[in-house]
Amino acid sequence: MKRMIALDGAQGEGGGQILRSALSLSMITGQPFTITGIRAGRAKPGLLRQHLTAVKAAAEICRATVEGAELGSQRLLFRPGTVRGGDYRFAIGSAGSCTLVLQTVLPALWFADGPSRVEVSGGTDNPSAPPADFIRRVLEPLLAKIGIHQQTTLLRHGFYPAGGGVVATEVSPVASFKTLQLGKPGGSGGISC
Repeated sequence: MKRMIALDGAQGEGGGQILRSALSLSMITGQPFTITGIRAGRAKPGLLRQHLTAVKAAAEICRATVEGAELGSQRLLFRPGTVRGGDYRFAIGSAGSCTLVLQTVLPALWFADGPSRVEVSGGTDNPSAPPADFIRRVLEPLLAKIGIHQQTTLLRHGFYPAGGGVVATEVSPVASFKTLQLGKPGGSGGISC
């Protein structure tokens, strides 16, 4: 059994990224962790709906044992199991970022035992989070260059503060990674309003 890693969620900018990264890496490596001071650097510390949804999504995908998964919690224990491909649906229940929930679980699904489809409802265009169109148009073409095949579909826009958006991503396990070689920068395709 792997030893528990202790993380301080107040490190760095004290936001949710340390939690999302810890969940993702834990799912991939099988390494359990505890984190305290979750979002300690924020005006409203602790787990908000978006963060809680990411925790619950990660737990479902890898059959993890979790303690502290409740709104407002500043402490979490996460013991991952095996990542399983499948059809998953998660509802944030607010305008919380769908893409940040996907950011948490998709890297682990690259190593799953089969293909997956993940649908998340919530906000698709939020301040301080990558919009769904960024995932589709910028990130996924880069991921394809290194052998990661996933396709995100924006089913319905959901803007802050109302939410109501839906994003679905289909992802296949990665057979092998390729090195990323970037040549000359591409030109701008144009911007219009």
